[in-house]
Amino acid sequence: MAKELLSAEAPELAPRDDLGFARAVLERYEPRDGEQARFRAEMLAFLDAHPDAHHRTCLAGHLTGAALVLDHARERALLTHHRKLDRWLQLGGHCDGDANLAATALREASEESGIEGLRVDPAPIDLDVHAIPARPGEPEHLHLDVRFVVSAPPGAVETAGDESHALGWFTPEEVETLDTDDSVRRLFRLVFGA
Repeated sequence: MAKELLSAEAPELAPRDDLGFARAVLERYEPRDGEQARFRAEMLAFLDAHPDAHHRTCLAGHLTGAALVLDHARERALLTHHRKLDRWLQLGGHCDGDANLAATALREASEESGIEGLRVDPAPIDLDVHAIPARPGEPEHLHLDVRFVVSAPPGAVETAGDESHALGWFTPEEVETLDTDDSVRRLFRLVFGA
């Protein structure tokens, strides 16, 4: 049975200010291996120690929602050549107080791609904890990244925003040649079985 994909208007994607909502998503997530189990445990411990983990003002780190956006044919995924980090990454960003992680991933994917009509699978497919380097006015901190699959409608045309040098659709074979990181390649393997 196919999973139900949710549009931005779905009641399940309504904003949630209670960090317990994000905790419940992480508790339901079933790690597929030891690395995912470690990331899940790190995230839950971080939430215990930081009741403001869904706000970027939590300087030690914060939750983020990410999306691997698939084309309608499910043959390619959309990546951004991130302006600040200067490499190809999945779309996504800060929760900004919304503990509904799937909603965050969908919102960020819509904003960063310019594509209308995206839909999200509300169950996360991957977790990642990584350090973001210090920048002027911002200390080094952790991103506790909860990742979702987002589907684009037929004929979707992307438009790069201020956060991107460029956007591009890539096959699993093409992603191997990009300046990206192992976690992006891991997402492609999970989704495309490559």
